[in-house]
Amino acid sequence: MNRIAYLIAIWFGAGLLPIAPGTWGSIAALPLAYVLVYWGSLEIFAVATIVVFIIGVWASNITTRDMGGGDPSEIVVDEVAGQWLTLLVVPPDLILYTCGFLLFRLFDIWKPWPISWTDQKIKGGMGIMLDDVIAGVYAGVLLWLGHFTYLKYFAG
Repeated sequence: MNRIAYLIAIWFGAGLLPIAPGTWGSIAALPLAYVLVYWGSLEIFAVATIVVFIIGVWASNITTRDMGGGDPSEIVVDEVAGQWLTLLVVPPDLILYTCGFLLFRLFDIWKPWPISWTDQKIKGGMGIMLDDVIAGVYAGVLLWLGHFTYLKYFAG
């Protein structure tokens, strides 16, 4: 087994935590997202999100092959990419990041179309990553709309 691919795929151990590894992967994504935006920039965060997606496809392909196929629950790099995509539309803020986390988990678990279609039809690393990216887009749109509405109608 390629150890580097496996380490990335399980997001440095988050995917090995008991009960709901996808949720743990999303939680593990939050502090680094905050750091990348707060001490870096939105541009750095966007590039990091793209890099995690690309490396995630590679790592998921290798890890899935070595584990016998399917979408093993230990692979959570897809949650990291989807969670980061969700958060790209808002500034780093505890409340916004919490809402983004909840929205992303909702769409990742619920899997409305085309997330469900992608999850079922696209195999390998691309399929593992892509359904979470679509969930991230759905969650990001709702998060942005909620934040925009709050700023426009309710904030001072």
